[in-house]
Amino acid sequence: MKNTTKRAKILIQGIVQGVGFRPFIYRLADDIGVSGSVKNLGDAGVEVVLEGSEDDIQGFLDRLRGESPPLSKIRSMRVSWSEPEGLEEFRILKSTRGGNGSGTIPPDTAMCDKCLEDMRDPDSRYYGYWATSCVDCGPRFTVIKELPYDRPRTSMEEFPMCEECESEYEDPSDRRYHAQSIACPDCGPKIFSIPSSQDPILKTAEILREGGIAAIKGIGGTHLACDAFNDEAVRRLKSGLRRLHKPLAIMARDLEMIEEFVLFDEREEEVLKSIKRPIVVLDRIENSPLSPEVARGLHNVGVMLPYSGIHHLLFDRIDFPIVMTSANLTGRPMIVENDKIISELGNIADFMLLHDRKIVARCDDSVVRFSGGTRKFLRRSRGWAPSPLRLDLGDEPMLALGAELDNTVALYEAGNCFVSQYIGDVDNLSTFEFLEDTIDHLTDITNMEVPDRVACDLHPDFITTDLAEEIGKERIEVQHHHAHLGSVLGEKKIQEAVGIATDGVGYGSDGGIWGGEVLHVTRSDFDRLGSLSPMFMPGGDLASKYPSRMIAGILYEDPDLDQVLKNHAEFPGGREERRIVEKQVDRRFNSPKTTSAGRALDAVSSLLDVCQERTYEGEPAMKLESFAARGTPLDLEPELNSLDERVVLNVQSLLRKLIELKEKGEKRENIAATAQDVLARGLARIAVGCAEDLNIDVVVLSGGVAYNDAISRAIRESIEGNGLKFVTNRSLPCGDGGISFGQLVVAGARE
Repeated sequence: MKNTTKRAKILIQGIVQGVGFRPFIYRLADDIGVSGSVKNLGDAGVEVVLEGSEDDIQGFLDRLRGESPPLSKIRSMRVSWSEPEGLEEFRILKSTRGGNGSGTIPPDTAMCDKCLEDMRDPDSRYYGYWATSCVDCGPRFTVIKELPYDRPRTSMEEFPMCEECESEYEDPSDRRYHAQSIACPDCGPKIFSIPSSQDPILKTAEILREGGIAAIKGIGGTHLACDAFNDEAVRRLKSGLRRLHKPLAIMARDLEMIEEFVLFDEREEEVLKSIKRPIVVLDRIENSPLSPEVARGLHNVGVMLPYSGIHHLLFDRIDFPIVMTSANLTGRPMIVENDKIISELGNIADFMLLHDRKIVARCDDSVVRFSGGTRKFLRRSRGWAPSPLRLDLGDEPMLALGAELDNTVALYEAGNCFVSQYIGDVDNLSTFEFLEDTIDHLTDITNMEVPDRVACDLHPDFITTDLAEEIGKERIEVQHHHAHLGSVLGEKKIQEAVGIATDGVGYGSDGGIWGGEVLHVTRSDFDRLGSLSPMFMPGGDLASKYPSRMIAGILYEDPDLDQVLKNHAEFPGGREERRIVEKQVDRRFNSPKTTSAGRALDAVSSLLDVCQERTYEGEPAMKLESFAARGTPLDLEPELNSLDERVVLNVQSLLRKLIELKEKGEKRENIAATAQDVLARGLARIAVGCAEDLNIDVVVLSGGVAYNDAISRAIRESIEGNGLKFVTNRSLPCGDGGISFGQLVVAGARE
């Protein structure tokens, strides 16, 4: 009976567009000998119709999951049976548009080994062609305008296929069968340079070798590059971008080149070589040949391998690593349009290597770091965006607008949470416009309208708060640290926990500046159970820029404050500024209260003369971490007190003890390590006590300070040492890049 002809309709949802899924289905059907069809349904997925024996159809279904293309991901598969209609062949049908938000566009991926071989083979028609790709690699997210994923709906529509490309595109046995980005030197996007050169890539190599700076337009954006061993070139690049102190990322030809300047283990090597090719933050070796200007004051540096044809062709012509930093002026989005690259980077770059394919969606490099053997995202962007996280948040679609800094947005529909690429700091017009463009693009590629329910931060003055009011019918405000911890609850599908949220700043439900919090969290609500003891920020934002001010803001009640500041605080304005700061904290004038762990670490960084001015986000604390990595924590116990019905870690007591250690001549590196250790164990101790009181067995950690390896490790050891489960972010950043997802989780629970 099983060999009687049957008809099966299969609806497949997940990452099934732009990954060679229809050609795979065609070849599988041909191999098994069943007739039928396959077509894209836009955001509804892929529909397969099969006619054949029940055994053959079952064999097809069994092989479907096990042999699907490497970039695909099947999330669901529904099969319905009916009477056959006498189909005699298997065909790929024209795409149609669906409408339930369950289709998924894959992220961009690195050039695959086969395409790299083609590009380097003198006998291949792809020899030396920068935009070589196939169904298993190349641009997807950055070239698509809307679903379904077909060439006319991508930026490749401007490049009609030549006869040879069309022949491969139509050949079911070819790996470029229905590869929408297929192109060759005859019909595809062209590279060119400013100034013009007959061999733009060779000329770029010469410029870099001679100590010059090159702007290089890639897959999802533009980089500025220079020789990473050349001090003067790196200094000139940083000066041009007005990023004199901010660390820069490095690209190297291969692992052997990377071994010359950083350390990595097998897990880090695996991520470096993966098709996603993120920047991986690695510890530098002693006496590294890298220019110290690349990441001054830090013990680690971000490194990546080539991922596009342009990168590989360039490294075929140079034998040194290069700085590859996003080409954006401070605070603005990465530049992607050729005319803007030429006009805005002309004073920085000596040479520009460009191409004429439009970048539909700019997408910065992803950044990851391993901590305790586990990968953490510092930035989730190229290689991952817009792949969704699966979480049932109800029937209503939602949009979340994220944080004001390190912004991402997130869109929810039918169990899919689409978190955007990295957007940046939206407190300037150009980045805010990028945020709006990202919302438009994300809704286009998911075939959605902007939802009625829009989540945003609780802060009343954020531009995203106003935007939520403007574009949504229902604005849902989510407190910053609730969103941080909500992102962990959502990732790990946890309903209730005690949470530690540590970062630089977040608007509290009492209108204060929070940042070192212990909360009892559910998805819908939270209670504040503990925090750091309150500190003042004399001068407001100036206390973030000049961390010596935080010494005064912490020790505001110390009778010897004047002497402490004379001996241990450095002010740009000297004695006069010191007196002003003392008056500010004494009179509580322009000195908002904070419980921020970031500001407490800043004070220690200043006290130990590690960093006296913040020139980029997180600089004092990041440099403190690197400084402390050379030290060993001393035996110092956290002091806990009660305040306003919550338990607080006494930061004033901690700082006084650190000053005593400094005055006794203790190694500054040990003092730095001690400060981090006491902060971590103090917050963990509060969390453990709260968890025991509430009979909760899980503690979650999130927030930007959780990137600090020593702090997160000490918190974990304390939590697990007390028999509790420790959980932190894995699929999203601990920092503000995960806020949008956390806002979705909280908003969904309040439906």
